[in-house]
Amino acid sequence: MEELRATISETLFRNEENGYTVLGCRAGRENVTVVGIMPEVAAGEQAVFQGDWMTHPQYGKQFKAAQCEILTPSTLLGIERYLGSGLIKGIGPATARLIVQEFGKTALDVISEHPERLTEIAGIGKKRAGQIAQSFQEQYATRQVMVFLQTYGVSPSLAVKISKVYGNRAQEIIRQNPYRMVEDIEGVGFLTADRIALSMGMAPDSPERISAGLIYALQDAAVSAGHTFLPMEELLQTAGRLLRVPAESLQNHLTSLLLNRKLRSHVVEDMEAVFLPQMWQAEAEIARRLMDLQAAAQTVMGSAVTAQIRNFEKANDIRFSDTQKKAISMAAQQGLLVITGGPGTGKTTIINCILSLLDTESVLLAAPTGRAAKRMSEATGKEAATLHRLLEYGGEDGKFTRDEENPLDCTCLIVDEMSMVDVFLMRAFLRAVPQGTRLILVGDADQLPSVGAGNVLGDILKSGAVPSIRLTEIFRQAETSLIVRNAHAINRGEMPILNQKGGNFFFERRPLAEDAARSIVELCSTRLPGFLKTFEPMRDIQVLSPTKKGECGVLVLNNRLQAALNPPARNKNELTYGDKVFREGDKVMHIKNNYQLEWQDGKGGEGQGVFNGDMGVVLSVDAEEKELTVLFDDGRSADYDYAMLEELELAYCLSVHKSQGSEFTCVVMPAVGGPPMLLTRNLFYTALTRARQLVVLVGREDAVAAMVNNNHIARRYTALAERLSEMPREYE
Repeated sequence: MEELRATISETLFRNEENGYTVLGCRAGRENVTVVGIMPEVAAGEQAVFQGDWMTHPQYGKQFKAAQCEILTPSTLLGIERYLGSGLIKGIGPATARLIVQEFGKTALDVISEHPERLTEIAGIGKKRAGQIAQSFQEQYATRQVMVFLQTYGVSPSLAVKISKVYGNRAQEIIRQNPYRMVEDIEGVGFLTADRIALSMGMAPDSPERISAGLIYALQDAAVSAGHTFLPMEELLQTAGRLLRVPAESLQNHLTSLLLNRKLRSHVVEDMEAVFLPQMWQAEAEIARRLMDLQAAAQTVMGSAVTAQIRNFEKANDIRFSDTQKKAISMAAQQGLLVITGGPGTGKTTIINCILSLLDTESVLLAAPTGRAAKRMSEATGKEAATLHRLLEYGGEDGKFTRDEENPLDCTCLIVDEMSMVDVFLMRAFLRAVPQGTRLILVGDADQLPSVGAGNVLGDILKSGAVPSIRLTEIFRQAETSLIVRNAHAINRGEMPILNQKGGNFFFERRPLAEDAARSIVELCSTRLPGFLKTFEPMRDIQVLSPTKKGECGVLVLNNRLQAALNPPARNKNELTYGDKVFREGDKVMHIKNNYQLEWQDGKGGEGQGVFNGDMGVVLSVDAEEKELTVLFDDGRSADYDYAMLEELELAYCLSVHKSQGSEFTCVVMPAVGGPPMLLTRNLFYTALTRARQLVVLVGREDAVAAMVNNNHIARRYTALAERLSEMPREYE
């Protein structure tokens, strides 16, 4: 990195939320532009910036600062300009001139150490002097905190967050216990806090460090692998590798955390399992509420069901199998039911039949994602909502207004794509379901489990405690689809049929990953739209990749597809964030639940909350203000400032996990090999079942065979199945 010493001339732009600033500066005889995240500065101040020179396509040469040290003004003119800049509340240019005339070069010392002396100046009373001193101290504290944190390798953007939360007590709090930041500040993980703690001289075997490390090991297991607990031995081994402290010390601290109920333990399948309290409580509550719903079930239809099913078959010119009829009858006659099955087994048709049987009931339809809800609406002709919108988010803490005190107003609920629902969303949903409500859960248990912690659908089925039925026969209209037939074949461990004449499932051989990537871009940009005239590349074609890295990984393919489908142009504004470029017209996905993000729907409606998996396009970019607007698939639009761009990713290519709950006209997927832990049969199956009309695989036959034969399913440590099977026993 280079060093630049400069005097600030003016602040051209500043984002108060994240501290991103554009400064006009004077370095020697040259006027320069400095950009970066930094504390608020004033004209006339001097600063030393650490960073690199770069050339912005629109604004030219700039110095991109990674660190900033602001020097205390030392000249009379510098002190006057700093005080009169508006940075210090209660002081304007005229008052600044009077203060400097009165106290000279000691003016800043007077404000800091003896603010009562400000009353010696005409027009400044005791109250105003106090305000000036407080504002000055706040500015000074923020700058000191940023310098302090950057000393320990904390990024400027994170330093701004920490300073906002802790204020002028930041140094005191962090020196006392750096691990507090993990709980208090979003974006600070254990590894960041640990680096600061060790750099400050905290002992590696300190109680604070060991306790934080044990808790982090459980948190990381939930985020990275979806576990709701870890076996005690595995937890101790994981924490031991992380902390490198004696096993006896780890065991003692774990015992202390359990005794103080900061962690919970229970025997699960003969394992001593250790839980974070929130995971323990979520699974216990889900089990209890499901059993309560089942106990309050109302049988309402009796023998009339058979005749009603026959009438539906006749009206729709279909014939249900015995299993499908049984599923419909169970849904009509029981208060709680799970229906599971693969593509083409008639789940949607069954839902439509159930709706016709329950036309006198107040029915609500829901799904985890906007795309899944939209597809459910189109298939049933009845409005379906996302679970988040159904539960009506409100407040600042990610809470839902619909709960046990304000339940949903319905007599029947049908939820699709249940494999995507994690333990926390399931708990929130069940809290809002009133007793006596008929609840029908629909999903494909063979798909990948939820991105979030838990295995809700799989555990409910595994427990045997909830009435369920599995559909296996392919529905008549789906038999002609090679996508459906191949998905079921893959699920059985059989190779798919490739390139059958007149089919909708194709394979293009490209042995080298580079060639496969080039072919995928050609397929999306020219060949498929040219072959199928109704295909619109951005709307109808979706690339799915099993991996993030590599020539055919999500990151590289997104960049290549963006260059081909939405290249730079004079009439397209764009914004660079890190190594990503967002351009007007780009296909994007929101990747993190943001309960505070405001949206408008273009019809006068507005609200808060944009969620992980919501997809859309970049509608407009304001490069000067560093903001952009995204128009989502469901018609809502939301504005993103620069700091929030970390919540957006390009979506020309998605990971298979991120595609869950969505359905696309055409799916293009690389099959070029990779880590066996990633390239599994159920991942392959999940990817193919996202396609409605066409699948194109590009790569090698042996890579396809490897995925089909790899039936490894990474175990998720979850306890919901055991909790359900043990009910009605209550958990403390």
